[in-house]
Amino acid sequence: MNLFAGMFGPTEIILIVLVIVILFGGRKIPELMKGIGQGMKEFKKATKDEPKEDGDMR
Repeated sequence: MNLFAGMFGPTEIILIVLVIVILFGGRKIPELMKGIGQGMKEFKKATKDEPKEDGDMR
């Protein structure tokens, strides 16, 4: 289920986290994560609710 498991090692993940902390600061990170979580929730809801068509789409 982890999409990026084979792409990033521990060093890369630590470096990415440090860059995010430097760019956004410790106080903005919870707000950023909340916004990302809400966006992912809305995206999943939109893709789940989309009706599927049985016909061929030509």
